[in-house]
Amino acid sequence: MKPLIGVVADVLPGDKHLAHCVQEKYLDAITGGANAIALMLPGRIDTPGGAWTDPADVEVALGVLDGLFLSGATSNVAPEAYGAELIDPESPADPARDHVSLALARAAVARGMPVLGVCRGFQEINVALGGTLHQAVHAQPGLADHREDPELDLAGQYGPAHDVAFTPGGLLHLASGVDHARVNSLHWQGVDRLAPALVPEAVAPDGLIEAFRLRDSESFLLGVQWHPEWAFRDDALSLMIFRSFGIAARAFRAAKARQSRQPAYGA
Repeated sequence: MKPLIGVVADVLPGDKHLAHCVQEKYLDAITGGANAIALMLPGRIDTPGGAWTDPADVEVALGVLDGLFLSGATSNVAPEAYGAELIDPESPADPARDHVSLALARAAVARGMPVLGVCRGFQEINVALGGTLHQAVHAQPGLADHREDPELDLAGQYGPAHDVAFTPGGLLHLASGVDHARVNSLHWQGVDRLAPALVPEAVAPDGLIEAFRLRDSESFLLGVQWHPEWAFRDDALSLMIFRSFGIAARAFRAAKARQSRQPAYGA
């Protein structure tokens, strides 16, 4: 059977009601790139008995999943989550997603479950594991402007923008067989302090960390700041990222199945 990948939804205002949604490009990359089944997970529902009001809900959800995917979004992780004060009150926020994604990320890592994060998801993993973020990368001395050009069409905005250098001997370096790649860039927040459990996998020319993995662990965890889901079928690196995630999720599912068939101790 195909592995089951949980995808955390954004919580957005609709015409009359809140909506929990995931952009189709992410679902396509999971189903078509990772060859997995995508299961959308709602953000927090703030009603009596609503979703994710009990921490045990996280464990129940992860118990049926084989992997966790944290997608990009137009919103930013709340700075309170990493001990900072909000600089720009106009910064788009999604506290309902924060509540779920950060808890799921921590619990998934603790289980050794495969995790892939893209853009906001990359930032969520870093924050969930104790790292911090720049709230405006372009305002930091020595760092470039990593935002997309609003004058370009969608294809132009998601086109290659700058190089990233892979860490020698790292996951991306070994899996791709190259030491650098050209990636798109559509973000204005980024890693400030990397979480202690993570190590860099790729850096931009200005030194900004663009990808990471878990330190000293055989579990699959990869976060990338760029958007490999965009036209992933046409880019070898992007397809490799999702295929590797799918393979890891399939192996995780198989390991769970083997464990469930083992007799209980003393039986």
